[in-house]
Amino acid sequence: MVDDSLHWIGGERPELEDPVMVVMLTGWIDASGAAAAAMQTIADEGDSSPIATFDDDTYIDFRARRPLMELREGLNTVLQWNHITVSTARDRAGHDLVLLSGPEPDMAWHRFARVTAGLAREIGVSTMVALGAYPFTTPHTRPSKVSLSTPSQDVLARLSFLRSSIDVPAGMAALLEHALHDVGIPAVSLWAQVPHYIASLEYPGASVALIDALREAADLVVDGTDLRQAAVTQRERLDALVAGNEEHQQMLRQLEQLHDAADDEPTGGDPAGPGLKMASGDEIAAELERFLRDQD
Repeated sequence: MVDDSLHWIGGERPELEDPVMVVMLTGWIDASGAAAAAMQTIADEGDSSPIATFDDDTYIDFRARRPLMELREGLNTVLQWNHITVSTARDRAGHDLVLLSGPEPDMAWHRFARVTAGLAREIGVSTMVALGAYPFTTPHTRPSKVSLSTPSQDVLARLSFLRSSIDVPAGMAALLEHALHDVGIPAVSLWAQVPHYIASLEYPGASVALIDALREAADLVVDGTDLRQAAVTQRERLDALVAGNEEHQQMLRQLEQLHDAADDEPTGGDPAGPGLKMASGDEIAAELERFLRDQD
């Protein structure tokens, strides 16, 4: 038993071969629900099966995450609770996966990180990858880029994803990065960019970027056919909406120019330049967001 706040289902430890732990905890930054959709695809394709749950009362504030009561003609039929669950699955290549999903803990963060790291060591996790998504000044006509965070210089040197320098509030994934790194397990978080003029809508293109990024980060193979088809359909719909307005076509072209210029910009350039470009992109995207919201 790693900790009495972790309950094994059936009392058995699974026999896994160098499993990769994939983490997606709801409640922190996940623009468009892109990371949650990617995690659901991984679970569905991998025929996931729960093996353990974390104690609700230890980690979840149910005044903030109240259970859903199903009331039928006055009969209180059932309460649906939020659970943090550990499941096993497999990718398309047969690699073992450990999926950590559910709401981000509301309390006892240090304990949760310690228990998760202990669990990872006990079942032989080889790598941890957490998933997230954030709104960014990027056009929907370009593939979503992915950035990373990791406490490991070795992981940083190995992966080709975008690097950022910024001070921001941290989520549980950041704490898990350090907890697993400290026990010798490589850990990284992957963050997909979502065009922030549609960040309140589903954006399967960002989910596709995340599942594809898993191949480089952890050699995982996820098909994601439904997500890919949905991404094409949404791209066509957005293109059609914008095509009916010349002003918004021009705005989209400006976003594309900003995006492409950022690709060509050398590292260590004028720090004022990207800031001015971001401000301009924000204004363009805000106008596109208003337009698309008006189109329902």
